[in-house]
Amino acid sequence: MPSDDANLIPLESIASPLSMLYKWEIEKADNRYMTQPIGESTLTYTWKETAREARKVAAALLAKNYPKGSRIAILSKNCAHWMIVDLGIMMAGHISVPIFSTAGKETITYVLEHANCPFIFIGKLDNMQAQEDAVPESVTKVGFPYPGIEVETTWESFTDIEPLADSPIPDMNEIMTIVYTSGSTGQPKGVVHTYYTICWAAQNSLIAMSVSEQDRVLSYLPLAHITERVLVELASYYSAMQILFVESLETFTRDVNACQPTLFISVPRLWTKFQLGVLAKIPQKKLSFLLGLPIIGKKVAKKVRNQLGLGSARLWASGSAPLAPSVIEWFDTIGIQISEGWGMSENSAYGTGSVPFRNDKIGCIGKAYDGVDIRIAEDGEIQVSSPCNMVGYYNEPEKTAGVFTNDGYLRTGDKGIIDADGYVKITGRLKDIFKTDKGKYVSPAPIEAKLMENSIVEQVCVTGTNLPQPIALLVLSLEARNHNRESIEESLGSTLKSVNNSLESHQRLDRIVVFMEEWSIENDLLTPTLKVKRHVIEDKFKQVIQAGHKEIIVWNS
Repeated sequence: MPSDDANLIPLESIASPLSMLYKWEIEKADNRYMTQPIGESTLTYTWKETAREARKVAAALLAKNYPKGSRIAILSKNCAHWMIVDLGIMMAGHISVPIFSTAGKETITYVLEHANCPFIFIGKLDNMQAQEDAVPESVTKVGFPYPGIEVETTWESFTDIEPLADSPIPDMNEIMTIVYTSGSTGQPKGVVHTYYTICWAAQNSLIAMSVSEQDRVLSYLPLAHITERVLVELASYYSAMQILFVESLETFTRDVNACQPTLFISVPRLWTKFQLGVLAKIPQKKLSFLLGLPIIGKKVAKKVRNQLGLGSARLWASGSAPLAPSVIEWFDTIGIQISEGWGMSENSAYGTGSVPFRNDKIGCIGKAYDGVDIRIAEDGEIQVSSPCNMVGYYNEPEKTAGVFTNDGYLRTGDKGIIDADGYVKITGRLKDIFKTDKGKYVSPAPIEAKLMENSIVEQVCVTGTNLPQPIALLVLSLEARNHNRESIEESLGSTLKSVNNSLESHQRLDRIVVFMEEWSIENDLLTPTLKVKRHVIEDKFKQVIQAGHKEIIVWNS
């Protein structure tokens, strides 16, 4: 279904991030742009200071005499210097290759070799020594100026150079970045974006979300991921909004309160944690009672928003994976209206959005953004055409050819439907659909969403290839793990009965297997964007899945 293009910025009018940097460097020279917490202090950058540091990075890279268009890697958590080097790489005429800060040795080595990177910037990491050791000796390493980062070349020595005096403007058809996917199967693919493709999405996102210079955003989701790159970093160049960073997971609450973001983008797992954090302080029964009181209810809702650090927010969003409708409805009761959106690395994270929020469209991923054409193929696949679709997969022409239709639409791999108002609903992933031993096909996503409506469920994976009936593997919330087994089994048993009553006979769950240890990036069961690695889970817990049990609630030790 085509969108309404009335408000669209045409491709030929898209400016480069560097053009915007040079503009703000003059027009907003002393305006604060970035704030970076370091311990108990903060480091701030104005637009003029940001441009000066980026110019130093560009000059130092040019001094290396790498061929134009060399791939320069960035391996770091989000920080001010991540964005400074990204600008410097552009200014030097090279191509940025971000690597997730949680990447293991195999992924780091693969990306650096696949993209043939001669140089890497290394910043804040949780497993510094092991991750640095994954970088081949042939690759030059430069460290960011934060505590605990010790690599062969320091930031101070690398940037001890006169800033680049020129203000180069890239050809918008040139490659700007290669974004390696955080996929759950196989080696990551290098998604190639030109300045046109990725910046078209970023500049038009300002219109879609009404972003302006008055906005503040907290950058904490991985900048190596397309969503944060487009809707936070690149969008900030076009809007001149302020960006504040998180120092660490431990300081997240402090940093979000210091930021008081006006825009807040998160992922389902974090929204769920926020909800559980609130309910740990005030039980649902008491909260519901207070919210129902005419005047007190509004004051309570405001207090909860303020305690979350979201009291100043005007737009809340969620992406990466489906958020349970019950969670969205719960947040709506405290005045936080979460708009779901959908996109992929391959289309610059710019597909659909539920802005403005509509209570009657909860469970949908929104309508196509201006300039985006979405259609449903015969097999139910969502296919998308837009100027922000990638050029292709780096050095993989066969995979590139396979992901585009003959008429140029991107095959997303997601199944979905479009209602009469143009709102899209995802019904599952084509590759996630499995067949039971009865020959019946089951789409796990809708069943998982129903199970997630129970607040004691934090993570879930429905599986059942070659089983008589599907089963659910799930992880309990941190709070629920402290409850006694009897009450947990009673709650899950009730949920199982309710869910099964809503399903066709071949979809009904035979049992629930409860895991006490959470699935995480560290144990390789979640992607860097906190999506469940379904096939890894199925392989790792194969014996558990195949085992026969009489009980409907099974505890896995």
